[in-house]
Amino acid sequence: MLVKHEESGNKGGFFAEEDGKKIGEMTYSKAGPGKIIIDHTEVDPEEKGKGIGSVLLDKAVEYARDNNVKILPLCPFAKAQFDRDVNIRDVLF
Repeated sequence: MLVKHEESGNKGGFFAEEDGKKIGEMTYSKAGPGKIIIDHTEVDPEEKGKGIGSVLLDKAVEYARDNNVKILPLCPFAKAQFDRDVNIRDVLF
């Protein structure tokens, strides 16, 4: 699985691909300097249960740490992951 990060203006996202097909995405909006809002996570129904959403969130957390950015998780999936995993809360806004 390949995860790509794309940004355009105040929007961005992490996109999981396998064999040239998009199998998952986690999108965000920039909310001023140093803050992003994760607003959506979606995984192809055929790929659910394989941890793709967690991989996407790991990439978002890695991006936040590397770029000194804080995350506000409005997406229910991302919020639940932050509630569960204390090891990623350092990037929470």
